[in-house]
Amino acid sequence: MAFFERLLCAKHRSKHWGGYRVIMLSHVGLPVFIPMLEMRELRPRELTSPRSPSVLAFPGLSVGLSRPQAAGEQQQQRGPETSGYAKKLALWLAGVLGAGGTVSIIYVFGERPRIPDEFDNDPVLVQQLRRTYKYFKDYRQMIIEPTSARLLPDPLQEPYYQPPYTLVLELTGVLLHPEWSLATGWRFKKRPGLDSLFQQLAPLYEIVIFTSETGMTAFPLIDSVDPHGFISYRLFRDATRYVDGHHVKDISCLNRDPAKVVVVDCKKEAFRLQPYNGVALKKWDGNSDDRTLFDLSAFLKTIALNGVEDVRTVLENYALEEDPLEAFKQRQSRLEQEEQQRLADLSRTKNQQLFLGSLTSRFWPRSKQP
Repeated sequence: MAFFERLLCAKHRSKHWGGYRVIMLSHVGLPVFIPMLEMRELRPRELTSPRSPSVLAFPGLSVGLSRPQAAGEQQQQRGPETSGYAKKLALWLAGVLGAGGTVSIIYVFGERPRIPDEFDNDPVLVQQLRRTYKYFKDYRQMIIEPTSARLLPDPLQEPYYQPPYTLVLELTGVLLHPEWSLATGWRFKKRPGLDSLFQQLAPLYEIVIFTSETGMTAFPLIDSVDPHGFISYRLFRDATRYVDGHHVKDISCLNRDPAKVVVVDCKKEAFRLQPYNGVALKKWDGNSDDRTLFDLSAFLKTIALNGVEDVRTVLENYALEEDPLEAFKQRQSRLEQEEQQRLADLSRTKNQQLFLGSLTSRFWPRSKQP
């Protein structure tokens, strides 16, 4: 360190030779070549820096050339300036594109229709803005609200037959299971018991497929699962009410008595507006041994054959059950056991009465009439 301190503090003379500046150190008599691009004296840190890419080696002396180091410092100085310019340019372009897009949207969607409307008397710019606002408002309303306040036509009148109850079924997860493979693509598997469900319930229920799928997807699927025409009506995603990210089936828009409507779905959110009108089944995973639709047929058939005036009074008892059909089977089994026990007790009592009657008639025979 003492040598370098003396070196840096020594009196020196400089001359120019070619593209280099030659410094003669007076007290050691050694020349040092420094490029002309760097016209400043070397600092101690630059002379001894281990990161200098090129070094002039002399006996007992190591001095770094500053040309590459100066280029690196220039790049570091230009880096923030370049990034700042890029950010400004990006913001400027984003502003121009945003303004152009806004003007284009107002021009396209706010164009004056051929038929006069309520905005004709406003200034031209106000007309464009109000028509654009109305277009997007109506589009949002179309997504959120059902397409109609009366999704189904009026019930059939005599002499035509109108089933007393309405059954609303979801398609995917309840009746069908989607499967995908690389070889076949998308396929839909029919749930066991589907044909039996339609055949048993068609005389008792007006069957309506109300699915959250689009019509383009669901229409051919319904045709394939119902070749005999048991399904009365078909409703799709555009008929649902969009609430908190869920497609909800609003029973009040069906144009049917809510006391006679049963909704079957694999999601409770699908009938969240009328929770006591729905039966939530477990989503079918494609198992071929599944018996859920057979149990559902028995459950709904029991409701219809007993002439229940308001199905909500029955379904309310199963609203908190994790598996409503399993709970129904357990209750039905318990009622059957109680009924069998009652009949057995009644038969036993009757046999006892017959035995006592025969014993009494043997010991106290009736007198013969003259």
